[in-house]
Amino acid sequence: MSPAFRAMDVEPRTMGVLLEPFVHQVGGHSCVLRFNETTLCKPLVPREHQFYETLPAEMRKFTPQYKGDHGTVDSVDSSDCDPKSKLLRWTNKKHHVLETEKTPKDWVRQHWKEEKVKSHKLEEEFEWLKKSEVLYYSVEKKGNVSSQLKHYNPWSMKCHQQQLQRMKENAKHRNQYKFILLENLTSRYEVPCVLDLKMGTRQHGDDASEEKAANQIRKCQQSTSAVIGVRVCGMQVYQAGSGQLMFMNKYHGRKLSVQGFKEALFQFFHNGRYLRRELLGPVLRKLTELKAVLERQESYRFYSSSLLVIYDGKERPEVALDSDAEDLEDLSEESADESAGAYAFKPIGASSVDVRMIDFAHTTCRLYGEDSVVHEGQDAGYIFGLQSLIDIVTEISEESGE
Repeated sequence: MSPAFRAMDVEPRTMGVLLEPFVHQVGGHSCVLRFNETTLCKPLVPREHQFYETLPAEMRKFTPQYKGDHGTVDSVDSSDCDPKSKLLRWTNKKHHVLETEKTPKDWVRQHWKEEKVKSHKLEEEFEWLKKSEVLYYSVEKKGNVSSQLKHYNPWSMKCHQQQLQRMKENAKHRNQYKFILLENLTSRYEVPCVLDLKMGTRQHGDDASEEKAANQIRKCQQSTSAVIGVRVCGMQVYQAGSGQLMFMNKYHGRKLSVQGFKEALFQFFHNGRYLRRELLGPVLRKLTELKAVLERQESYRFYSSSLLVIYDGKERPEVALDSDAEDLEDLSEESADESAGAYAFKPIGASSVDVRMIDFAHTTCRLYGEDSVVHEGQDAGYIFGLQSLIDIVTEISEESGE
């Protein structure tokens, strides 16, 4: 059993729900938990809660479906799990298709044998894995790929451990946690490939302290945020050619140049053998539509929010995208029931890509009456980042002969 939190409904009629770590979290510092197959729990932040409660209808398609707030933490159970063992198959060594190496199973068996009497070595490796910026996870090609990915990536493990410690400390004081319930955007994909992009030229909220604001400004100035309005905050992509899942964290993303950012995007859409060119058209259409939607939003500022791009790393025979497939995807978007929110939008086919905005803890708008600063017009920094993203994906598409 994974370390889990037992969340009790506010009403006494519910016996409680076991919350498990969400293993596909690639960015952010707030721990996201799995409520069930299609729903995630995120610690309730009043400003983010207000955003989802007052979300403009035309933005619902580009955010996770909001399913309300839920519960308080009643207890924490982690007695029967050694989280370090979940990270044993992550390595900083990239496998190449033509290399002949030990199978992942043999590697794990040998590694366990060597470390069996050296627990301190395991602890060192665990700390090293958490600090590594780019890692690879070996997947056994003969087995079910999706079932093998129910392991922590280093970032979700780090967030989970920090949250677990906070909740244990709060439990001593009988403090309780409330959560918001959000759609699990990865649930429809067998092997989710996830790109988390920090959007905008400014990250600090209006309520940030001088120290916090200065720190966020420095991060923007030292990364691609200041130049193109977007930077990599986290990424995981399945490389079928080598049978590995590649993970990149935000620390590596901050170091990337504009060219490095472009190469990271290329890598995200590459399966280890060839570029998934059929994904680029749908991504560009969604980015362009989102840009048009945000250009109509008055007074909103989405400081420190992210944009997720998600697709299925498991390809199917019908992966080639022709005009009929494009028409089919367009039809699915047009027929989506907007009144049902983002959850009504279900991409069709292996070529489908999801583009969603997340993380609104520092969002502001004139509708939030208590805010001391009221902004006018569009969020120019976020829109600038979207246009940069559109331009770079377009370049990748044209250079690859799309």
